[in-house]
Amino acid sequence: MTLRVAVVGSGPAGSSAAETLVKAGIETYLFERKLDNAKPCGGAIPLCMVSEFDLPPEIIDRRVRKMKMISPSNREVDINLENEDEYIGMCRREVLDGFMRDRAESLGANLINGTVHKLEIPTKTGDPYTIHYNDHSGGKAVGTAKTLKVDLVIGADGANSRVAKAIDAGDYNYAIAFQERIRIPEDKMAYYEDRAEMYVGNDVSPDFYAWVFPKYDHVAVGTGTMKVNQAMIKKLQAGIRARAAQRIEGGKIIKVEAHPIPEHPRPRRVVGRVALVGDAAGTVTKSSGEGIYFAAKSGRMCAETIVETSNAGQKIPTEDDLKLYIKRWDKQYGMTYLVLDILQRVFYRTDASREAFVEMCSDLDVQRMTFDSYLYKTVVPANPLVQMKITAKTLGSLLRGHALAP
Repeated sequence: MTLRVAVVGSGPAGSSAAETLVKAGIETYLFERKLDNAKPCGGAIPLCMVSEFDLPPEIIDRRVRKMKMISPSNREVDINLENEDEYIGMCRREVLDGFMRDRAESLGANLINGTVHKLEIPTKTGDPYTIHYNDHSGGKAVGTAKTLKVDLVIGADGANSRVAKAIDAGDYNYAIAFQERIRIPEDKMAYYEDRAEMYVGNDVSPDFYAWVFPKYDHVAVGTGTMKVNQAMIKKLQAGIRARAAQRIEGGKIIKVEAHPIPEHPRPRRVVGRVALVGDAAGTVTKSSGEGIYFAAKSGRMCAETIVETSNAGQKIPTEDDLKLYIKRWDKQYGMTYLVLDILQRVFYRTDASREAFVEMCSDLDVQRMTFDSYLYKTVVPANPLVQMKITAKTLGSLLRGHALAP
């Protein structure tokens, strides 16, 4: 018997899972409803992802080594990477996703251009899951109705996951991201050659931040806010356009995008022989809103667990087997999510606390710790004296923030 696994969704999470499975010789089906999909996304990836997932240089549009933080009162703090070989990668999702999906297919994944509209749950232990989908390989928008029987399902189909709904995985709170891709004059684009910007303030987001991220031949200008404030999203987008007006003057909007961002993990990420990864599982971090690396990593870790517990496809893993992936994930990254959640609660509440946040970012020790944790996904504890200094600076910044806030 050969284990059959369906991966629904071919973003970084789904493609990473499919690649790991096929390398182990497991029969893998990778579903994608739209092969040229350009997911709305800031597109920032940490340095460690480039090597860890073997991404070629052409995937990276820009190598950002300068980050400008801009407070509600328009105080600017520049954060520069010290080491020449360090950078934050800026990607277009249509390029990144296409590369990872094509690689998984070239290694042996059965790529299906189809829309999954129903997952039929088996009534008997050991019976297969039945995937009902419309096959678009003929080029028709409606597609041809088909079914596929598999032993395991990985849901990598995003925040509005149909797989998650099929297994009653539970809901989660989410944020709304709104972004405009803007092509700006060459002299303006030169400023963003290796620089990205983050803006904070009630005018651009009451609970998150706004950004200007450079891409290949344009900038992505956007903002995000929690679902409760989604009616304000266009007003907030106008706010970031106003704050960045001088730097994007003369720009032309070439695309407008919006999408939901999960704000915490779903209550159930594994049910039966179905596991959720990426946005479907809720792996986006608080505070930074980072999702690409964690999506790819969750897909890989889930697939690695399947390979291990199935003896490389020789037996069907159980629900308890699949839950090993969740235990390992929470053990490795649980503290990261907790810390970023606390940071968002403390520093994104008021303009005063946002002023404090930007002031804190001017400290070199804070910058080094922040970049180490972001670029390499490892949190190295500071020595006690540095930690005391950072704590004192945080408290002082919070107090001064009230005086600086507009």
